[in-house]
Amino acid sequence: MAIYCGVDFHSRQQVVAWCDTSDGEIQITKLDPSSLESVRMFYSVFSEPVIIGLEACGYSQWFEDLLFELKHEVRIGNASEIRKRARSRQKNDRRDAENVLDLLLKNEFPQIYRPDAGSRAILQQLRHRHRLVQLRTKAINHLHAIAISAGLSIKSKLMTKDGRKRLDALALSQTHQRQRQQWLALVDHLTPVIQELERELKLLAEQDPKVRRVMSHPGIGLLTGLALVHTLGPISRFASARKVVAYAGLDPLEYSSGERQRIGSISKQGSRLLRFLMVEAGHIAARHDPDLKRFYHRVLQRRDKPRAKVAVARRLLVRAYILLRDEIEYAEFRRRAVKA
Repeated sequence: MAIYCGVDFHSRQQVVAWCDTSDGEIQITKLDPSSLESVRMFYSVFSEPVIIGLEACGYSQWFEDLLFELKHEVRIGNASEIRKRARSRQKNDRRDAENVLDLLLKNEFPQIYRPDAGSRAILQQLRHRHRLVQLRTKAINHLHAIAISAGLSIKSKLMTKDGRKRLDALALSQTHQRQRQQWLALVDHLTPVIQELERELKLLAEQDPKVRRVMSHPGIGLLTGLALVHTLGPISRFASARKVVAYAGLDPLEYSSGERQRIGSISKQGSRLLRFLMVEAGHIAARHDPDLKRFYHRVLQRRDKPRAKVAVARRLLVRAYILLRDEIEYAEFRRRAVKA
């Protein structure tokens, strides 16, 4: 016998529908997450481990950690799939909790993969570093705009030592002078923070043989290697390379009916950061790998540059999957290709 709980989780409240299969009675409870002790006491009452299901949410990390601490089994479900399987068109917190419970009891809960705590921490660091780089890029772009408005256009050389001297020597209005100093101060503050994060990530990558294995491929660097390994998780859970491509959201959508067939844009499912890094890595890999270079120019003859870059990123992802699946490095991959 087991106890199942369907939770409709919100940051300010949660509704719990739970059922003990020994008697089949369903009970509904509303909890206030602002009082953490009341939430802990409710889930601590159950003497045996409970199977708890809830929809994927970006604010439920503290709740998941609490349930893991209490030794309960947590299942995270695809929110859109859970809603599709609702039996009623009416939607409220109580019905949502009952719907999750019903799917758990029928063993139809659309559970999704969740990385372990170590992988989640690394992915959070990668996303944090990515946001800081975006913020620094915005600051540098504003400095470019100020320089161009004063007649100085030196492109990427603006942030060099000589470029900053020329930027400081510009005759600007009082408003632009203040903005120049503030943007430069922001860039100078963000750069060492980003460098420190990269040093920490480099140490983590050096300790992981899977990351070192995918980094042996040209174009796949520190950030892309870490994102690949910790986003995909155990590679054995993917039956084929097509599954990996679909998981990363790089698979093209198909709109076909009868004799009419149309292949659209990519699905953009899964990790946005992984897709961004794969496209950036594919851009570099196409310069150093002869096969990818030929493939890029072949696609470029009939498509535009963005589509060609996405096609190379998709092929690079398939290669990374092969390296992880067969536990080989790039040199062995090339040797097998030549032999074939």
